[in-house]
Amino acid sequence: MTSRPLDALLGALLGPPASVHGRSLDAWWAWHRSVCEAWPGPLDAALVAGSGADGPAFAFASGYQCALRALVPSLPADHRAALCATEDGGGHPRAIKTRLSPDGDRWTLSGSKRFVTLGTLADTLLVVATLGDGPDGRPRLKLVTVPASAPGVTVTAMEPLPVVPELPHATLALDGVRVDSRAVAPEDGYVGYLKPFRTVEDLHVIAAALGLLLGLARRTHAPEALTEEALTAAAAARALATEARPGPGTHLALAGLLRALEALLARMAPCMDALGEDEAARWRRDLALLSVAGRAREARREGAWRALRGG
Repeated sequence: MTSRPLDALLGALLGPPASVHGRSLDAWWAWHRSVCEAWPGPLDAALVAGSGADGPAFAFASGYQCALRALVPSLPADHRAALCATEDGGGHPRAIKTRLSPDGDRWTLSGSKRFVTLGTLADTLLVVATLGDGPDGRPRLKLVTVPASAPGVTVTAMEPLPVVPELPHATLALDGVRVDSRAVAPEDGYVGYLKPFRTVEDLHVIAAALGLLLGLARRTHAPEALTEEALTAAAAARALATEARPGPGTHLALAGLLRALEALLARMAPCMDALGEDEAARWRRDLALLSVAGRAREARREGAWRALRGG
């Protein structure tokens, strides 16, 4: 996926305020798809899509979809996707019991997942499954691409969450789902997909949130300094997205980028006050989403410092 020049991206983020799409999943998807057609790079698309969102919920949805496209570039551009990893025991490799078993020249997938983001909307499910333990005793994981309409797939809607209730979550049951060998990614499922996803998702969701703030700044005529700082953070996010295999330095820069976003959010509180009462309330309710997985991010930051200091 070829990205357009940085100046073109920043110019788009500085242009006339985007036509904020309506508060429906259909309106969000139509906007998101149009952005992805114009901006083929997932990070660029996350920034621009966020700038046209009417609040954190749909900005997060775009950031999440862009993260999946960055993780699995072969995903069809017109498909909504969902990563299916977490099970009853959590998302750690040993907690994954969904089984991928050989079945002649094909494979069979059986198990269950919980808390699948956008699960009821997804056309394509990216399922993390186990082949059992390897000779070293570690789980052997694979990423399997499954059509949501495949026989044996059951997606069940969950109750709306207290934050971003507009975005559906679901549980997933897989009952002897047969898949072609081409649906099983050749890379190790943990090293190639599950482990890097938190970093990839954080980066693209932060980008979408920065786009959201830039859209807010344009709509409310925020001080120029705030726009300039948001643009600098957007350029930094784009640079980090070029790292194929993020290392300790990338993780520390990502931690700094998140703090910059949090500082911008605090300073842009008066801009939120300029919105209508309903929209401002939704903004404040959904910004709590940025604190989700804070413990995991802190562990990642501390681990990066330990790696750089030699333990």
